[in-house]
Amino acid sequence: MKFNELVSISGLGGLFQLVATKSDGAIVKSLDDGQTKFVAARSHSVTALDGIEVFTTGENIRLFDAMQTIKASKADNIDLAKADNKAIQAYFKTVLPTHDADRVYVSDMKKILKWFAMLDAKGLLDAEKTEEVVAETAEGADAKKEAKPKEPKATKPKAATKATAPKVQTASKSTAKSVSKVGRGS
Repeated sequence: MKFNELVSISGLGGLFQLVATKSDGAIVKSLDDGQTKFVAARSHSVTALDGIEVFTTGENIRLFDAMQTIKASKADNIDLAKADNKAIQAYFKTVLPTHDADRVYVSDMKKILKWFAMLDAKGLLDAEKTEEVVAETAEGADAKKEAKPKEPKATKPKAATKATAPKVQTASKSTAKSVSKVGRGS
């Protein structure tokens, strides 16, 4: 499983692997229990973890890089079930000191730490495996941006509409009879 296949779905807890997309939704597989399900696009918003960034006081950092920083830090992992908001904020300051405290809320911190614990337990944060995949994805996105825009397709000229003959007003039956009587020389 690759980091760029992982998604979060609004209204559903946990993380999912994106199996396939459809025009009206997506087919996902839960990382918790492995069940596959269809998620309707009308009801849920699907967000790729690879596209999420953490606000910092400088340049924002990708979620993957933030999780690598958390993994590399020597700070003890925090127990989210027992920790209060101040303890979570203090832990986040030691692990990611450059995060923007005004824009990164405690709920965001809890979600990041919960996702980190889940992905680390599954071994999906191993730098050797996922860094290559994330780098390939970033290079692919850059290549798409630099690609020359497509030329607009030539459109076929519209077929000329049939010219309608001008309408000639025809005389009604009663007018035609009176004209014919006049024409006979009466």
